[in-house]
Amino acid sequence: MRKATRISATVLGLTAGVAGIEHGYFEVLQGNVRPEGLMISSIGPPCVPELSWNRCEPAMTVIPSMLITGILAIVLGIVVTAWSAFSVQRKHGGLVLILLCIPLLLFGGGMFPPLIGVIAGALGTRIDKPLDPEGSRLSGGLLRFLAVLWPWSLALYVLWVLGQWVIGYFFNDWLLANGTIIIVMVLGTLLLTVVTAYAHDLQGTTEADLRAVLE
Repeated sequence: MRKATRISATVLGLTAGVAGIEHGYFEVLQGNVRPEGLMISSIGPPCVPELSWNRCEPAMTVIPSMLITGILAIVLGIVVTAWSAFSVQRKHGGLVLILLCIPLLLFGGGMFPPLIGVIAGALGTRIDKPLDPEGSRLSGGLLRFLAVLWPWSLALYVLWVLGQWVIGYFFNDWLLANGTIIIVMVLGTLLLTVVTAYAHDLQGTTEADLRAVLE
């Protein structure tokens, strides 16, 4: 089993599920009102998308009720969270997580959380796949460098996911004016986590093979 891959898939899936719950919570607060269209703002008035760093958390829904949308987002977020914590390492666990993210997207779970969940699910499909050190395109030095970056890459991702709320609270106008930072940091730390987790597992396999030869 790829340990770094499993841990990364679990943590990414957890953040996706919790974020989906958080979107649903704000949607429930808006009550049983009809959305103006397919695209919605999870956080209702007095939040104004053009004036908030998080754009009032955009999402989408095919349900003509913010209340029901929010309830579904919370339920699906809980399911995604639980599945990520306990079942993503199972056979087809990653695929199931990917499939769960489809209704999470359609029923108010936000835009980024389902994407993160899909990436977590994709990682989950690789947990039990055998590694081939000889077939890797990573050179020895680069492999060792990337391997050392995990789990710090994962920690950086979690730190940013939580820290952006603190930055947004105190420096809303700055983060609003530099909104691309949010996208770059989320996707950048996600990609870095995926690559370094693979490198960490591959490095561990290489070292294990070396020890077996020496013994």
